Amino acid sequence: MNELQLKKTANEIRKGIITAVYNAKAGHPGGSLSAAEMFTYLYFEELNVDPANPDDPDRDRFVLSKGHTAPGLYAALAYRGFFPVEDLKTLRHLGSYLQGHPCMQHIPGVDMSSGSLGQGISAAVGMALSAKIRGKDYRTYTLLGDGEIQEGQVWEAAMFAGAKKLDNLVVIVDNNGLQIDGKIEDVNSPYPIDEKFKAFNFHVINIDGHDFGQIAEAFEEARGTKGCPTAIIMKTIKGKGVSYMENQAGWHGKAPNEEEYKIAMEDLEKAGAALC
Repeated sequence: MNELQLKKTANEIRKGIITAVYNAKAGHPGGSLSAAEMFTYLYFEELNVDPANPDDPDRDRFVLSKGHTAPGLYAALAYRGFFPVEDLKTLRHLGSYLQGHPCMQHIPGVDMSSGSLGQGISAAVGMALSAKIRGKDYRTYTLLGDGEIQEGQVWEAAMFAGAKKLDNLVVIVDNNGLQIDGKIEDVNSPYPIDEKFKAFNFHVINIDGHDFGQIAEAFEEARGTKGCPTAIIMKTIKGKGVSYMENQAGWHGKAPNEEEYKIAMEDLEKAGAALC
């Protein structure tokens, strides 16, 4: 895909996020929207995955460590062809396979069940280590929230990844600056995030998480990095793309009502038209 196509796809993924959360009357739109470009690039450019063979043992792995942003992952998987886009409307419904957090037993393309913050990166580190031990070429990626990295388990996993020189691992931190209780710097500041990962023997790349050019360059740099894991710290806007959600902590875990849904979709329709 070229950059324009990626931007259009990210906009469609944002529509999928809003549609899913609205129909569920619950969910986490803010952090899903902030990572829309990353979800797009991962599933349409970076990851070696095949919707027709989601369990291919040689596929790349992705772990959504901040599992509450499942609407973003589900939208990316749906538009990539892992399951029907129409099924996004069943998010969190009784009997739906698309529940509030990803479940690897029921959702094609999900490599790890997640939701308990801090645990996803540990699973990803284990996958990367397994590939090294077995001489496999697949790469492992994991996406964390900046509030999530307040969890101690994150740093245990990071220490291990650095010590074992897991250069087949890419840890991505969505630094949108907000968590459920407000600004991350007010709740329990993790700054400077980049220096912390460097201290754990990571190669660190800082980017604008809404810039596809920077995202592409970061992954190329990560692939060329040998002897240590890579951390991509992406600066983003929580609620990106929906006017009244942007930079508002209140939209961390709340669904829009009918009027708010219409405004959100109008915002995204306008954004899509501007790309045509």
